[in-house]
Amino acid sequence: MSATYEIKPVTDNRISLAPESEVAEILQNVQTIISTVRGSVPLDREFGIDGRIIDMPIHQAQAHLSNDIFQQIKRYEPRAKISDISFTATQNGALIPKVMVTV
Repeated sequence: MSATYEIKPVTDNRISLAPESEVAEILQNVQTIISTVRGSVPLDREFGIDGRIIDMPIHQAQAHLSNDIFQQIKRYEPRAKISDISFTATQNGALIPKVMVTV
């Protein structure tokens, strides 16, 4: 039986090396993917989200980020199926993704 979960970027850098279940592992992996800037992982420079979106206009950044999130999750965590990607913008212009995945 599958269920849908809401995932946002990590804010506290807590990672479980022994997740409680396979679902918890998948959700943690997706959260790690959307929280990592591409180029920052030494042994896999392609892992994570493209940091060049920082200088893009908001609508262009949303489109680019949506595509990037979809491609990265498809590549690094194929057990998660994306059902929706939405964004909230902070007052200082930060774009926070919210990814709905079915596991």
